[in-house]
Amino acid sequence: QDNSFEQFIINYCNEKLQQIFIELTLKEEQEEYIREGIEWTHIEYFNNAIICDLIENNQTGILAMLDEECLRPGTVTDDTFLEKLNQVCATHQHFESRMSKCSRFLNDTSLPHSCFRIQHYAGKVMYQVEGFVDKNNDLLYRDLSQAMWKANHSLIKALFPEGNPAKINLKRPPTAGSQFKASVATLMKNLQTKNPNYIRCIKPNDKKAAHIFNEALVCHQIRYLGLLENVRVRRAGYAFRQPYEPCLERYKMLCKQTWPHWRGPARAGVEVLFNELGIPEEEFSFGRSKIFIRNPRTLFKLEDLRKQRLEDLATLIEKIYRGWKCRTRFLLMKKCQVVIASWYRRYS
Repeated sequence: QDNSFEQFIINYCNEKLQQIFIELTLKEEQEEYIREGIEWTHIEYFNNAIICDLIENNQTGILAMLDEECLRPGTVTDDTFLEKLNQVCATHQHFESRMSKCSRFLNDTSLPHSCFRIQHYAGKVMYQVEGFVDKNNDLLYRDLSQAMWKANHSLIKALFPEGNPAKINLKRPPTAGSQFKASVATLMKNLQTKNPNYIRCIKPNDKKAAHIFNEALVCHQIRYLGLLENVRVRRAGYAFRQPYEPCLERYKMLCKQTWPHWRGPARAGVEVLFNELGIPEEEFSFGRSKIFIRNPRTLFKLEDLRKQRLEDLATLIEKIYRGWKCRTRFLLMKKCQVVIASWYRRYS
């Protein structure tokens, strides 16, 4: 219920993670259909980039305003920081404050005068402005860093590298908000170079007890985790996509024309394969470089057919091997019988 600077920067990180989730799932999903030339009706979804900009914008963002208050001369308090926010962010649709002279919130008794509220992606959160300036100015004095760096213990010296006299910097140390913002930017840059998988965890109840299912709580989490938008995009689109070459390589044994080797373009081979299997045309689409399958059941059918075909091929190999082994044994026994008979006739 009481949120301060710590919860603010945690929620900022959550917003950035949600933003990259949107970019790598919803946005990328729809852009791939366009790249592949698939007929597609665009589905609207909420992009929380506007909330991230409210927090991290270098000129008008909340963190920038907080740093400006921490660094400017004169009397600086949490109230002056809130006044500055009310001047700069008053017209922003996701910022709420009773002191912003905005008629929508002047009579909002649920919003105290010393607080501001942000409409995050996952809902509205109210922050107590008290302590923002002091916590953002969480600085370690240089003389303390230098004293710790002079310690004989190697671990302590390694924890305070800024105390090294050879690296003394007269510039003001960065604020806590600036350091956190830089760390989040590094994290986002790292995630964008990967191919992440997402696991969404749903709490069935607040008591952490078994066999209790709070439907309202679950619906709230599903709505604000963006699962509904993701499901809408997935249901309107295609559940599975794969380049033509690996698709043909995986399922070519299901068609006599493509097994064991297909002489020609991979796309043509996939077309022959799907026509041979009798898969309805509405269940798949051909892109420029990939085959798109709409429903999971079609993919499950292909996998079941492949599994059965592999068993049949294994049985065929086993049958041929057993036939070869028995024939080889028979020929050897026949040869031995001829040799024994010939020697018996010689001495009889």
